[in-house]
Amino acid sequence: MKTKITHIGAITTWSPHKNELITIKDADILVEDDKISAIKPKDLGADEEIDADGALITPGFVDSHTHPVFFGNRVEEFSQRVDGKSYEEIANSGGGILSSIQNIRNVSEDQLFDESLERVNFFLNHGTTTIEAKSGYGLTTEDELKSLRVIKRLNEVSKLDIIPTFMGAHAIPPEFIDNPTGYLDLICNEMIPAVSEENLAEYCDVFCEKGYFSIDDSRRILETAMKFGLKPRLHADEFIASGAAELAAEVRAVSADHLMAVSDAGIKALAEKGVIATLLPGTTLFLGKNTYAPGRKMIDFGCEIALATDFNPGSCTLQSMPLIILLSNLYCGLTIEEAFKAATWNGARALNREKEIGSVSEGYQADLLFWEMGSIDELPYWSGSDRILNVMKK
Repeated sequence: MKTKITHIGAITTWSPHKNELITIKDADILVEDDKISAIKPKDLGADEEIDADGALITPGFVDSHTHPVFFGNRVEEFSQRVDGKSYEEIANSGGGILSSIQNIRNVSEDQLFDESLERVNFFLNHGTTTIEAKSGYGLTTEDELKSLRVIKRLNEVSKLDIIPTFMGAHAIPPEFIDNPTGYLDLICNEMIPAVSEENLAEYCDVFCEKGYFSIDDSRRILETAMKFGLKPRLHADEFIASGAAELAAEVRAVSADHLMAVSDAGIKALAEKGVIATLLPGTTLFLGKNTYAPGRKMIDFGCEIALATDFNPGSCTLQSMPLIILLSNLYCGLTIEEAFKAATWNGARALNREKEIGSVSEGYQADLLFWEMGSIDELPYWSGSDRILNVMKK
């Protein structure tokens, strides 16, 4: 099946071939099956036509850091934060991740799947066509496998593309609070081999932070994961500069995420080793904090930046990448062009998908957004998803 998209106002995309942001006018797009086969002026033969009616066309957003598989919500914690409690205080009193752990453990795989399906499909409403999705709210072998099986099922039935990440190292569960080494052994000796055996994840992530997993713990987990074919990524330097960014560089992680407290040495290490620095400004906003990741400094040091939502039940319920772009412009120092690249092609790079998605280019998946806008400068200006006229997925 050949489909021609005509009467396009303009196409704006990061071009991996030219290594720059480009805008194309007076061209049609030819889609064959699920891929873009040509971008040329008119005269393209097709079986059907779609009239873009002057819309701006961009690639779909790639959200490379989400936690969408959970049950219930934690709205009461938001109320507690509004009343003055910190995220850390709530976590220490049994809330936070520990609350989500109990919810996951108490439901069946089918219940978890049913609730998560509507949630992940909502990403499409905001123009996101690919997400990375982490486990990490079960923290037993059985419940982590359950969560990853749900992610696999979601990817099979949703129009969204969902890339799976194992994150058993999200927190120390209550039953191991006095024996964290025992939980580390469980992750390395049982969980990772089981995940690998069922081929349920492409990546392994670790929350490398004081009170969670140390540098040595994180290194052991990621090195074990790599032996079983899982690629490393890292929650790094969210609250303090712990050296997690340097660890991400050491193990050649595809991405180091959060980075609100990253040191200059950490930034330099990420730049030197080509680790994508994934910024999550929605989390800083949602938690009512003031310290945003130093995106401008990272770019000036030579880092490649991706943007993601960090969508999760406790510290960020935002699913809109246009809003994340706005926050990166206002608080992280990114230009609109840098933020657009970070939300599309660099998001794909953070998932090792930069040759397939994140760009409107020949040979790429036809993941296209049709906008009631004149240019991408309007993305943060309006910042909502209501300017999206249509979403084409494959």
